[in-house]
Amino acid sequence: MSEEQKQNNTGPAEVEAKAEAAQAGGQSGGGAAQEAPAEGAPKAAEEPAEAPQQPAAPQPGVEPKHTAASQPAGEAQQSAPQPAEEPSQPAAAPAAKEKRPLTDEEKEARRQAALAARAAKLAAQGGEAAGAAAGTRPAAGARAAAGARAAAGGAAAGGEGAQEPPKPSPNQPKLDRAVQLLKELVAEDAVEEASLNPFNDDMPTLVIRGEHWPKAAETLRDHPEFGFRYLRNVAGVDYETHMEVVYHLLNMDSGDTYCVKVRTNRDHPSVPSVVSVWVTADWQEREIYDLLGIAFPGHPDLRRIMLPDDWVGHPLRKDYVPLDPEV
Repeated sequence: MSEEQKQNNTGPAEVEAKAEAAQAGGQSGGGAAQEAPAEGAPKAAEEPAEAPQQPAAPQPGVEPKHTAASQPAGEAQQSAPQPAEEPSQPAAAPAAKEKRPLTDEEKEARRQAALAARAAKLAAQGGEAAGAAAGTRPAAGARAAAGARAAAGGAAAGGEGAQEPPKPSPNQPKLDRAVQLLKELVAEDAVEEASLNPFNDDMPTLVIRGEHWPKAAETLRDHPEFGFRYLRNVAGVDYETHMEVVYHLLNMDSGDTYCVKVRTNRDHPSVPSVVSVWVTADWQEREIYDLLGIAFPGHPDLRRIMLPDDWVGHPLRKDYVPLDPEV
């Protein structure tokens, strides 16, 4: 009998029976059905084959070393060296060639073209606005715009020096002829100014001296080159520095229209009446006298036509102050 048997007080038969029972329990796979080992069995059989390795406790003052197993998955991936990325974008195109700087001649040509284009735009806007306000034909605005566009095109094509001069107005010879006839038939100083109105179809406009106006009116009515037998309108204007009476004349045979202005001082405004030349001036001169206070010596019946005779002042004067501001 061995020493182990002596210590356990078991015989050989009992030892053999226990061994067969243990073998049978191991084959059935029931971990819970296995009997407890004998008291004399070594304790190493109770412990698993490999115990999980516990991390060593950190020592004070020593920085722990991180291993790949202790790091989180994301940090491990970040700490791993990344392969160099291949460029997904194509290489940048070579820099564009620098523009050649403009010469002084080219700069001047562009400047002239821009100025001409701006003048064309302003001329077109001015012609259309003036034609709409005066009720005239749109030909003046269209003609001015076309001339300005042509000038702009010439400047843009050839630069400075290529701009064509504006074409002379067809009314310029008429204006020159009117000035010549009035100087010959009325007086050398009968005409103070002469011009064409670009905002009213280049209408010839004459400024006649007041002392020569009655004779000039007869000449404009009776001379065959004028023939202005119809007085379309008479108006008075207060410019604060002086006053004017404006006459619009019409030749009903040729369709020609002239504008005649007669200026007078503001302190004692007076313009000779032309009722004896054009009868239609009768009521119009009375209206100007009533509202502006301009006298018309030679008028057959110069008195107020709209306001009572005892009315104080003339309402269309720039310095008129009404007695009752609510009226």
